[in-house]
Amino acid sequence: MEAERSRAGNIIEWKMGITCIEGLVRGPQGEERVRFLIDSGVTYSLLPEAVWKKIGLVPKREHTFVLADGRTINRKVSECYIVLPQGEGHTPVILGEEDDEALLGVVTLEILGLVFNPFKRTLEPMRMLLI
Repeated sequence: MEAERSRAGNIIEWKMGITCIEGLVRGPQGEERVRFLIDSGVTYSLLPEAVWKKIGLVPKREHTFVLADGRTINRKVSECYIVLPQGEGHTPVILGEEDDEALLGVVTLEILGLVFNPFKRTLEPMRMLLI
């Protein structure tokens, strides 16, 4: 697969239509660069095991998650600080296992005031309501 950088910063568009973004995650023991797959169908963002262990995250709670094929899995959840070109903030994250890929979920996007535009494959400011 060949990647191309878009004009929207560090967004990477894969020719097969998957969109990734580079970011930085911080925990109590340091920080790590991560390439996230943007997945607006995922509730919480997910960090691979090697990443969350390196930055010193520890489980705070556990949730049951439903996979695309309908199966359920239990995963531990923690919190970290995330920095993207479009913003930064504190977010819950699923503590992934060895072969898991980093995912950027909708809760993190909402915390940062962002929305994924699937037509342009870009992150854009969210329309914020105060009503």
